[in-house]
Amino acid sequence: MNDINTHMENDKRIKQIKNVTLQGSFINFILTVGKVIAGIVGNSTAMIADGIHSLSDFITDVIVIVFIKVSGKEKDKNHHYGHGKYETFATMLISFALIIVGFGILYTGAVKIIDSLNGELIEKPGFIALYAALISIVFKEGLFWYTKIEGKKLNSQAMIANAWHHRSDAFSSIGTALGISGAILLGERWRILDPIAGIIVSFFILKVAWDIAKPSIDELLDSSLPETTEKELEEIVKRTKGVEFFHNLRTRKIGENISVEVHIKVDKNMTVELSHKIATEIEITVRKRFGERSHVIVH
Repeated sequence: MNDINTHMENDKRIKQIKNVTLQGSFINFILTVGKVIAGIVGNSTAMIADGIHSLSDFITDVIVIVFIKVSGKEKDKNHHYGHGKYETFATMLISFALIIVGFGILYTGAVKIIDSLNGELIEKPGFIALYAALISIVFKEGLFWYTKIEGKKLNSQAMIANAWHHRSDAFSSIGTALGISGAILLGERWRILDPIAGIIVSFFILKVAWDIAKPSIDELLDSSLPETTEKELEEIVKRTKGVEFFHNLRTRKIGENISVEVHIKVDKNMTVELSHKIATEIEITVRKRFGERSHVIVH
């Protein structure tokens, strides 16, 4: 019965993640088309680049939808620990996409600044490009908070990573808006504000990308759980009646689930049946605290 309930809860979780991501992908597609058109009509290379950034958001939405569906599958003969790391892999891909976008904006801005210092005049953008940037900021910041809140509710690192990708697009649009408004209102000499703002924004994007990438890389390399989590697991084992000593605690993360192995020592005169009950009690307590799909092995 518990397995059925767990499976139903997991299916519900996958469906909710998919719905939230689909809503974001629809908005990203509209923004991508709108910003590219505004960039072309408004003679703004910054806005065209911003539109391409939105396209990268749309691509990562697709990555989340595909990999979340796979990560929700139950364990099989080829994946004894389930498919949770597919979600981790998706999160890492999103972070790498952010890194590529960040370096792309950095490179484009640097080239524009060098060209401007060499006497090349940056073309004046139109107001349509500025309006597109302001609309993008509002929608992308809204998507960030919506996706982040839902991602935390559903314990989905891929969704939270995607939320930060939404915010990186909002940062990009802020830089674009500042550059375009400066180019329009302050004259030819100040058109260099566009690439300068883009470079500043690129550093924010790269910082966010690294913050997202590191936990994913750690998980894929089977790094241990945080020290605070391990301390909590140790307390669970210590508090279990009948445990005299424990050692060789090993932990790791598998998608949204945790995996725990520990060796315990009990009274040597205790029956095998009673020893097994103590081990089972630890497993039940850990699963109650960290989720029914936690992998717990007590030797």
